[in-house]
Amino acid sequence: MVVYTPSVKSDTLSNNIKNNVFEMGTKMNKIKISVFLCYFLFLAGCASPGTMTKSQEVTLIGAAIGAAVGGAGGHFVGKMMDNQEKDMRDALATSEAAAVSREGNLLSVTFKGDVTFDTNSTELRTESYFEVNRIADILNKYPDTFIRVEGHTDSKGFSGYNMNLSKQRSNTVKTVLVQRGVDDSRIEVVGFGATLPVATNDTEAGRQKNRRVEIKIAPKAQTP
Repeated sequence: MVVYTPSVKSDTLSNNIKNNVFEMGTKMNKIKISVFLCYFLFLAGCASPGTMTKSQEVTLIGAAIGAAVGGAGGHFVGKMMDNQEKDMRDALATSEAAAVSREGNLLSVTFKGDVTFDTNSTELRTESYFEVNRIADILNKYPDTFIRVEGHTDSKGFSGYNMNLSKQRSNTVKTVLVQRGVDDSRIEVVGFGATLPVATNDTEAGRQKNRRVEIKIAPKAQTP
């Protein structure tokens, strides 16, 4: 830990900021660090020698380092999710059962219910195992993410039955992921029944879209 005294001048302050930030440069994105460094060196240069108090100096240095860490961390999270999205799209490029989407750092893989499960069944169809297995292999490459498996149904039938069916289907998918080596503690299972439709339930085409299982993936810094 570096201790700063009230007698530190502006040029010394600049050197201290530079040294502290560049010590972390081997672990962080150098471009983002440079941006933050230039900004805070500019602020330090604006202060006349002897005009900054000890608390102001420490605050400025802490802000420079904290901003560099936060900016670089955000860059690495985004890059990780970019790579994971690419791997998912490549793995499921020929799939007729699953589709990949992305919103910010939240990645989603949606399985069509009618292709993945038989009517009223909670057992994966044989061909769907290969899809889930491929997803599991990618999830294992990126352990710094949380996973939520969500089950959804259409509005036909009793709501209690649909809720239970959606939860059981989510559990089935989770079981396969865990069997393929995905850490159980990373996975949350939710059954929504018919409460979150993505299309109208007044037509068969709409109901078919609503029958689905979604695997949502988010960096550990946020939840799905």
